[in-house]
Amino acid sequence: MSRAFAAAQSISIPGDIAGNLIHHQRFMEAAADRNVGLLVFPELSLTGYERGLAAELAILPEDVVLQPLRDLARELGLTAVVGMPIRLAADAPVLIGALVLGADGSLGVYSKQHLHAGEEIAFAPGHGGSILAMGADRVALAVCADFSQASHAAAAAEQGATLYAAGVLITEGGYVADTTLLQGYARQHAMMVLMANYAGATGGWESAGRSAIWAADGSLIAAAPGVGELLVMAHPQGSGWVGQVVPL
Repeated sequence: MSRAFAAAQSISIPGDIAGNLIHHQRFMEAAADRNVGLLVFPELSLTGYERGLAAELAILPEDVVLQPLRDLARELGLTAVVGMPIRLAADAPVLIGALVLGADGSLGVYSKQHLHAGEEIAFAPGHGGSILAMGADRVALAVCADFSQASHAAAAAEQGATLYAAGVLITEGGYVADTTLLQGYARQHAMMVLMANYAGATGGWESAGRSAIWAADGSLIAAAPGVGELLVMAHPQGSGWVGQVVPL
């Protein structure tokens, strides 16, 4: 991957898709200005982690509401992964989606396969999605509890993933255990790992922030120091990577 990639540690306005679209555009423009080619947002970033609103707000992936972001992604030459409750058909159950807005105008759909306890009230288990080819790299997506299953990361590695990218909501209580898992996957499977966490509270949960990117040997490339809105980036340099954290 000749360009950088980044985690968007962002805040979401509860249930306000229009407001969150504008906020996402700001992050995308800031990332593109810093030569980012792939930008990953937290779980359900376009609505906030609002389980009670999910059925009302769920869209079909091709919904025109996403067109401004899709147009901007193509204009900037940036691929963005955004979180949204989705249905794959009008009468289908609600899934936790990660929608891939391609730099080439394409649309990819990933849906969360492994639910946290309590999420089954609002969501059905999803179906995963395809590996993303980005230059010489192959990107596998995950949404939060997906990575709690070691088989999920192992399957990504078996498909040749060089980057495992997760949009999440992780609280302080789960942070050490969850990041230990993610760092371990990097080392075990020799693939980079990116985690995009919320910048603050959402859906009644207090995010720990501290979004991070690990190298394929498990070493930390970059991490946010805490909560607050920022970009956590990994820039290619020589045969390795250099980290950068930029507040927004």
